[in-house]
Amino acid sequence: MSVQQELPVVRVAAVQATPVILDLDASVAKAVGLVAEAAAQGAQLAVFPETFLSLYPSYAWANLPASGSQGDEFWERFWGSSVAVDGPEVATLVEACREHDVHVAIGVNEREDDRPGSVYNSLLLLGPDGLLSRHRKLMPTHHERLFHGVGAGDDLAVTPTPIGRLGGLICWENRMPLARWAVYQGGPQIWVAPTADDSDGWQASMRHIAIESGAFVVSVPQYIPGSAFPDDFPSQVDRERIYGRGGAIVVEPTSGRVIAGPLYD
Repeated sequence: MSVQQELPVVRVAAVQATPVILDLDASVAKAVGLVAEAAAQGAQLAVFPETFLSLYPSYAWANLPASGSQGDEFWERFWGSSVAVDGPEVATLVEACREHDVHVAIGVNEREDDRPGSVYNSLLLLGPDGLLSRHRKLMPTHHERLFHGVGAGDDLAVTPTPIGRLGGLICWENRMPLARWAVYQGGPQIWVAPTADDSDGWQASMRHIAIESGAFVVSVPQYIPGSAFPDDFPSQVDRERIYGRGGAIVVEPTSGRVIAGPLYD
């Protein structure tokens, strides 16, 4: 006699939101509110975009000079709105996970803990019990190398949680077959893909990865309107332009069918 195992249903939230640009405290507060909103709608996992704390350094505006007061001012504010993994901002998010009994995957600009200097494009997985995993982006893409250090590659793993085995990669790391393979070895059931890519091609990649990995994919791009930049932002920004259209999506693994999204604009 064969017995078919019933797998639990897990509700996820792809949180397509705009950070409070270069304001870490306000961005954390916004994230806490969005976690509460997602949990109130039954979400057990909330996935945020790439570097939601507290700005993605987009090539669309990252034309700062290599030196000089403008570049120095931006770097100081960029550093100030990044997070230390053992700092109070992460602790605040963990407390929100505990309060609402939810897990959170969130992209951050991460300050190096032991030797202040480098900032990494990192993905944190948080739960009611604290920080569950940290992944630093292996190779900053193109312009990101002006801002982010290179990840060591020693954190490509799947994390067991009460809602399933969670794994994933950041933005264009998802285009790296060997990086995907390293994570696949852990048998992910839910694949998180925070990104800044709002292209049609990205949607195709997410469908392919769902099929290839056998995991449900939750991809969350940024939505970044020019109007969100503060008046004193140290670079020229077109207030009428949309710098990231979004495109949040959830894909099932059997046939790569899109079961939620894509959400644009």
